[in-house]
Amino acid sequence: MKIALMDSGIGLLAAAAAVRRLRPDAELVLSCDPDGMPWGPRTPQDLTGRALDVARAAAEHRPDALIVACNTASVHALPALRAELEPLIPVIGTVPAIKPAAVAGGRVAIWATPATTGSPYQRGLIRDFADGARVTEVPCPGLADAVEAADDAAVVRAIAAAAALTPADVTDVVLGCTHYELVEAPIRAALAERTGGAPFVFHGSAEAVAVQALRRIGARPEPGLPSTGSLTVLLSGRPGGLPGAALGYAEGRLLAGRSAAVRG
Repeated sequence: MKIALMDSGIGLLAAAAAVRRLRPDAELVLSCDPDGMPWGPRTPQDLTGRALDVARAAAEHRPDALIVACNTASVHALPALRAELEPLIPVIGTVPAIKPAAVAGGRVAIWATPATTGSPYQRGLIRDFADGARVTEVPCPGLADAVEAADDAAVVRAIAAAAALTPADVTDVVLGCTHYELVEAPIRAALAERTGGAPFVFHGSAEAVAVQALRRIGARPEPGLPSTGSLTVLLSGRPGGLPGAALGYAEGRLLAGRSAAVRG
């Protein structure tokens, strides 16, 4: 079994680690775009072109499925990616987990990039899946860039700014950018201070897209299998290794087979 994942940078680590945990035997192909990142500020047409190049590089390795582990690319490039690769290679996009977060009808906060916050795409998801819930869109300027650089100080500042915009009575928090799942622990800590320790539920996408990818290829989670899966990394189409910043996160170390101290 071979599953490819694509993103501009290390935002794909959370989904890749989820696949590795669910299927330790799976061969993984991680296709990133250090030459073209970040994708967020690009025009939809430009972003789609970059995404297609990254996907084509992954497709050369003949994966059984491709996970688009990037919310922005899923918004703008998913139709083009599916038109080119399917049905030979199933393409799984990443959508913020707004629907499950809103089921209980509580106070939902959606943490997302400034470009996604307030966008027609996100507003459409809120309209379609969050009827009856109180939703607050929380822009997180600089957070994805700080995570990409593994800049702890910048991560803390960006999280603190977003936490200050999050309602104190929040019950559910949607992480609307794949990078944010890499710093779930400090986000939880900042929000716990904000809410006075009141419980809330996090909703990420990594586990869901991993399960969906397995389902699309007729496989199922088998976390007890031997850890025999290989790892291939493509950097703007070139063979390479995990970026140094990736090893600053537990997910990156899992994929690299390392066990250094976990980032706080």
